[in-house]
Amino acid sequence: MKILVADDDVQILRALRITLSAYGYDVVTAADGAAAVRKAVEAHPDLIVLDLGMPRLSGMEVIEAVRGWSRAPILVISGRTDSADKVRALDLGADDYVTKPFSTEELMARIRALTRRTPVAPEQSEVLFGDVRVDLAAKAVARVSDGSAIHLTPTEWRLMEALLQHPGRLISQPSLLADVWGPGTTDTGYLRLYMGQLRRKLEADPAAPVHFVTEHGMGYRFVPAGQAR
Repeated sequence: MKILVADDDVQILRALRITLSAYGYDVVTAADGAAAVRKAVEAHPDLIVLDLGMPRLSGMEVIEAVRGWSRAPILVISGRTDSADKVRALDLGADDYVTKPFSTEELMARIRALTRRTPVAPEQSEVLFGDVRVDLAAKAVARVSDGSAIHLTPTEWRLMEALLQHPGRLISQPSLLADVWGPGTTDTGYLRLYMGQLRRKLEADPAAPVHFVTEHGMGYRFVPAGQAR
């Protein structure tokens, strides 16, 4: 998943690039408003993280420019605490607003919430990995080699879908628990149990998974065929 980060504060820009990259995101950066618009056009990011007080074009002007052609979620990060700025940014087309300073945990939670609202693109409705073909639209899983159906329980399907929709991205344990079992669920034993079941059904060697991998202490990641971890 690709995120464009635009901020004229070099230290914040660098910190966000390092943090988001560590979480598995593909990060593009811009140090002013004009560069942000240009890179949004060139890179087609899946989400935009945007400061308001930038030179050349303000954050408000960037939102207006981008919203003319893109529906990518926009998360504003700004030191401005005036509610009028927040309202104007949201009215122009921003999807969420975080006031500086903010914690990494809050930022990642806001990003997860915004990306969950973004539907899977039609061209991404079929996913192939190993000897498995998943049709997300038809909710069907089958072996490529012989066409035989692979039967998943509803919970197994929700867990698999949550991972497949964000290839290469680390999905935290709390995010997966909330997505699959609902807000407030904290028992990670559910994840271990159902991830084990998924691997037995979908991995060539469940004891040495290559597609549904564990990032110890953090969460899980779906690794498509041919993509390095």
